[in-house]
Amino acid sequence: MGKDNQPKARQTKQLARKSGRREGYDRILIVSEGSKTEPLYLNEIRTKYRLSTTNVQVQHSQYGTSPLQVVEYAEHLFINGDENKYIEPHAFEQVFAVFDRDDHITYHQALGKAAALNGKLRNDLKQSVSVQAIASVPCFELWLLLHFEDVHAPLHRDVVYQRLRQYLPDYDKGRAGYYQQTCNYSRAATQRAEQLAQLTTAHNGIEPYTDLHRLVTLLTTLKT
Repeated sequence: MGKDNQPKARQTKQLARKSGRREGYDRILIVSEGSKTEPLYLNEIRTKYRLSTTNVQVQHSQYGTSPLQVVEYAEHLFINGDENKYIEPHAFEQVFAVFDRDDHITYHQALGKAAALNGKLRNDLKQSVSVQAIASVPCFELWLLLHFEDVHAPLHRDVVYQRLRQYLPDYDKGRAGYYQQTCNYSRAATQRAEQLAQLTTAHNGIEPYTDLHRLVTLLTTLKT
């Protein structure tokens, strides 16, 4: 039997074909806590800016929804890839773990693990890989709310939802289209998020905070 007919060789060729051609910009793996809200929003950006799925992968955590599980799954997916998702091992320059503070007891562990992984992993080009936590306090919806108003005091996530629905009356976590509905206010949201970052950090875990502006800015400027 020739070498090309061996099952492993065939699988590798099939994966390479299905993975598609790599574009000239960074390859980014994003793993989120949520299975709908964050993937829908981030994939909407990927589609609008015509980012290749070979370069930008958005997946939700298969290990569970705790922040530490999100970071651990991101590490696993980077190292091992997933043939069913057409993701090759070590095929990214940047890895992001997107999770909320909420009431998660592993929140600070997740921040620590992401920091420990940053620069320690190597990709298929033998380059060190950036691993970043994209945390929101209390939740992802704070980022959407910042498109419309300033937030200075700690909020429970239920209050964030309530205030967000003043601007997006149909807001539902499983519904798509929120990037399109908010993108005209992205500059204001980014400025507000940057102002919050001057006052507190993700490690505080109480004051309103989000890193989403960093990830959104990266995605929307990736091809420029």
